[in-house]
Amino acid sequence: MSSEEVVSRIPAFIREAVDEDLKNGRFKYVRTRLPPEPNGYLHIGHVKAFLIDYFTAKEFGGELYLRFDDTNPSKEETEFVNAIEDDAKWLGIEWAKVTFASDYFDLLYEWAVRLVKMGLAYVDDQTQEEMSAGRGTLPKGTKWSETESAIRPGVDSPYRNRPVEESLDLLERMKNGEFPEGSRVLRAKIDMAHSNILLRDPVMYRIMHVHHHRTGDKWHIYPMYDWSHGQNDSMEGVTHSLCSNEYIIHRPLYEWFLEKLEAFPSRQIEFSRLNLTYAMMSKRKLRKLVEMGMVRGWDDPRLTTLRGLRRRGVTPEAIVNFVTGIGETNNDSWVEMAQFDAVIRDDLNKRAIRRMAVLNPIKLVIDNYPEGESEELDAINNPEDPNAGARKVKFSKTIYIEQDDFRETPPPKYYRLYPGNEVRLRYAYFVKCTHVVKNDKGEVVEVHATYDPTTRGGDSADGRKVKSTIHWVSAEHAISAEVRMYDQLFNVERPDDGELESIINPKSLEILENAFVEPALADVKVGENVQFERVGYFCADPDSTPEKPVFNLTVNLKDTWAKLEKKK
Repeated sequence: MSSEEVVSRIPAFIREAVDEDLKNGRFKYVRTRLPPEPNGYLHIGHVKAFLIDYFTAKEFGGELYLRFDDTNPSKEETEFVNAIEDDAKWLGIEWAKVTFASDYFDLLYEWAVRLVKMGLAYVDDQTQEEMSAGRGTLPKGTKWSETESAIRPGVDSPYRNRPVEESLDLLERMKNGEFPEGSRVLRAKIDMAHSNILLRDPVMYRIMHVHHHRTGDKWHIYPMYDWSHGQNDSMEGVTHSLCSNEYIIHRPLYEWFLEKLEAFPSRQIEFSRLNLTYAMMSKRKLRKLVEMGMVRGWDDPRLTTLRGLRRRGVTPEAIVNFVTGIGETNNDSWVEMAQFDAVIRDDLNKRAIRRMAVLNPIKLVIDNYPEGESEELDAINNPEDPNAGARKVKFSKTIYIEQDDFRETPPPKYYRLYPGNEVRLRYAYFVKCTHVVKNDKGEVVEVHATYDPTTRGGDSADGRKVKSTIHWVSAEHAISAEVRMYDQLFNVERPDDGELESIINPKSLEILENAFVEPALADVKVGENVQFERVGYFCADPDSTPEKPVFNLTVNLKDTWAKLEKKK
């Protein structure tokens, strides 16, 4: 990727801020970080932050750290650490170092002790409910601002002026596991009347008797995000902590801790969050979906986790192009799923090989084609890629076509196959329907036609035209395949706001077990992208076997979201 392309993928105001910091000497280098919590798999919402941090470091000749925020061991697993690393690499992100918040637990504790000794932190014995009531709450529906007057002043904890020596003793005993969970916390002593509720003596440590995936049972207290995050940035010499807008309210606390500790002054800069319609961004709810068995796992192609998108056949290039191409706004905004699909479609149009596949087959018998014979026809692999070349496709007397490509009684403006009508078979011949065969229930089970041998390749020597071209596969040579047709998982635009049981689309997955595909797909590789002509883009699933390949629908050839919105 050229330097111009890198620059274009960074929001202008971030690029200008970093450039100014280097010019005025605030920082002499650039270092950014990715701070994911290893309590789930990455989803499309995380990608924007990851890419902004990565491209900012790249543009200014700096470095990127991947730092796992493993401060809540009750929800964190090594599985998620490995998955996050793998997904970030798949996106093309490179980092100089992998670290963990737990690497700094000892130093973080030392810094907490310093604040206690400075009279800026104390151990509080109140219950969580008592602390919440004392801090005050925002009226329902109110958004915080620096001048917010709707928040009532907080009430000092009765332990706020506890002697320093007593707090130090209790904190040490908390660390050693002498007290039950929920009995005590360490709080910073800031301002219980501050308009920003997060500065009303925030909790720094809580007691948790939980085994940690890296530190084992050494610790019985674990830092809160607001205590560990900024200090870890400072400890690592991170110059620019780039995060989404929901952390604006956290920035004064971030800066207060660093100022009081006289630590390296990392700078926090916020950008708008990526919100995508019909996509779930809550890791908590995503995890619930998986644990309840409402999806097949974190890699279910109906999810917008990176694992799900990957299994669905979306390329990392398409994801990067989408996320960096939607632009930056001052406020969080919603991006239509149709925009994402359009980017995926454009990306796959250039790279996906073309193949023919019949998903809902019905037999078409060409009565005047020689019995027992077959031939090879030339077919283009990708009209968008001259280097993709061509392939041979087998043609024979009996072929499969889509059930939707035949109507015994055609509706108005139906130009495909019906009795008496002539159509073009892709890459093959003109055929004219003559009659049908029905079963005992009166259902059409076989369509019969004749072909014009002079139209080989799909053109008529006498210049006659047909209004429709349909795809097909030779019944003798076709390979049986399973095709999984995916629709949106949620039936509401903003699934994070709904109850899971009521927002799931019951028709989000249709499994077609009796599809037929070209012989050329016999050796398809897992993850390979292919366009099924006239249908959509598909990807070979890991469940594929040599006997029966499995394909996932990546995206339809046409925009179905517009139709969905029109219906609504």
